[in-house]
Amino acid sequence: MSNFPAPGVYTIDPVHSSFGFVARHLVASKVRGHFNEFSGSITIGETEANSSVEATAQAASITTNNEMRDNHLKSADFLEFEKYPTLTFKSTKFSPKGGDNFELVGDLSIHGVTKSVSFDLEYLGSGPSMAPGVTVAGFEARAEIDRRDFGVSFNGTLENGSVVVSNKIVLELAVEASKQG
Repeated sequence: MSNFPAPGVYTIDPVHSSFGFVARHLVASKVRGHFNEFSGSITIGETEANSSVEATAQAASITTNNEMRDNHLKSADFLEFEKYPTLTFKSTKFSPKGGDNFELVGDLSIHGVTKSVSFDLEYLGSGPSMAPGVTVAGFEARAEIDRRDFGVSFNGTLENGSVVVSNKIVLELAVEASKQG
């Protein structure tokens, strides 16, 4: 595991990380958004097989910089945050793909439904933090999901039959995580 950080538990730093998503809107544009509140940890073992990721995002923290759209995304048409307050991820497999690239597979739970999802993960490197005795590591991950697989099946259409929101959602994560010692 030469292309991986030193073993240990790395805590995700939400201030220097982002959990974003992209959805096509009305065929012509893409809506980008993110979750403001999330947390998690990355456990690096002696091998990829002994490594794991766990993360949780608060559904109510979704934002697309449009209050009306955000309220709709929080509603029963989409995330139904009062009934399903969190989105969670728990890895089941790390696999090397060559160089700094890995496949990260895990159970993603959204809207009360859990499905296995595969992320393309890139390890960006690690080094000392500005705080003494702390190591930071960077990762980026990307996956595509079909929101209908998670019971998010709002089907708004226009008069011409085109959909308002695409079914395909791209998840994009940029993570800085740190470990003590």
